[in-house]
Amino acid sequence: MIDNPLLRWVVTALFVASAAEWAFAIATQRRVWTAIVRYGLHFAMSVAMAMMAWPWGPQLPTKESAVFFLAAAAWFVVGTAFLSERTLAKRAEYGYHALMMLAMAWMFAVMDGHLLRGQQAHHAEMMPGMEMPASHGPPAWITAVNWFWFLGLVVATVFWGYRFFAERSHGATRRWWLDSAGQAMMAAGMAIAFGGMLFQD
Repeated sequence: MIDNPLLRWVVTALFVASAAEWAFAIATQRRVWTAIVRYGLHFAMSVAMAMMAWPWGPQLPTKESAVFFLAAAAWFVVGTAFLSERTLAKRAEYGYHALMMLAMAWMFAVMDGHLLRGQQAHHAEMMPGMEMPASHGPPAWITAVNWFWFLGLVVATVFWGYRFFAERSHGATRRWWLDSAGQAMMAAGMAIAFGGMLFQD
């Protein structure tokens, strides 16, 4: 959940737009089954992230969702074996998709509060009915991993944003620059979500 109302709406808009882009891709691409799986997983991720931005986000099934996105990350790793174009660039792209799914699984694990080592003790220190002291945050290693995802996603946002404008200016086909737009929106939304976890009051 994102506390700032403006950021909440920005994140929602980014993921709703990206979900629409992936749905369009599923409806219009050439029925290649690996592409359908890829776009479908990105669609599921966009919908889940749009929901997580709101107060009911923590009520989502965190354990099941974490397992689902871990499986999605594994699919992208294994999926390189089914690529028709097995270039280094295409393998790197699938590696990026795997990392995005892994980031999603991590976010659900953090939201759960009991899946990661150190979080149980952290929650046990809170007495029922009492708020957590402002100075008492999550374990340092969890914060470090959140910083890794935040900084990596900021870089990814810049990369996909640059690629989107470059592809449009060089006359790339609509399918390709729409892919870059969807990836840029997802990376930006995820970066904002991780930033909200790091910089919350």
